[in-house]
Amino acid sequence: MKLLVRKFFSWYISYILNKDFKTIHFNQVTLQDTAVLLLANHFSWWDGFLYFHINKIYLKKKFHVMVSEENYRNVWFLKYLGAFPVYAGSRKVIESLQEAGSLLNKPENLVLVFPQGKLYSNQVPSVEFEKGVSAIINSSEKKFQYLFAATFVDYFEKRKPSFYCYLKLWQSQEYLSLQLIKKAYNNHYEHSRQLHSRHAV
Repeated sequence: MKLLVRKFFSWYISYILNKDFKTIHFNQVTLQDTAVLLLANHFSWWDGFLYFHINKIYLKKKFHVMVSEENYRNVWFLKYLGAFPVYAGSRKVIESLQEAGSLLNKPENLVLVFPQGKLYSNQVPSVEFEKGVSAIINSSEKKFQYLFAATFVDYFEKRKPSFYCYLKLWQSQEYLSLQLIKKAYNNHYEHSRQLHSRHAV
């Protein structure tokens, strides 16, 4: 039953993305045979579905994503697509972060985290990082690879909008801090914004 539900919604997500969007643009990256921590900006209801789709057609890892307790409870099929809840404001939040960290110890996994923790405009100049990102990393064996994603939506001359997803692998340093990751991600985010602006011209 679980497999059937997963297959149906996997197909349905691709269907609605192709139906509601003109195209999904993303660049190629070469992954190693280790787990992936995918850090991405969070600006729409579509974000998790977009990365689920990109992972299915290109990255091909076992997909996991942290979602709010409310979304996990209200959108019943998310658990079949690799979602697990973050119980914000309770002691269970530590367990959720530790679970995410343990998933990064298995090379077949990809864990999607939105470091902002909530929705922000697609036009923000930089991306904020909540402290939970550090807890996830510190709960792992730190043998995974970082993948940054900066995504924007535009219509240009088309009736339907398109996704533009800029991916970048990042090599972590021996002495790592949340501020260092945040700075590296925002360098990629700003570079992607500039690339996207030139595309718009």
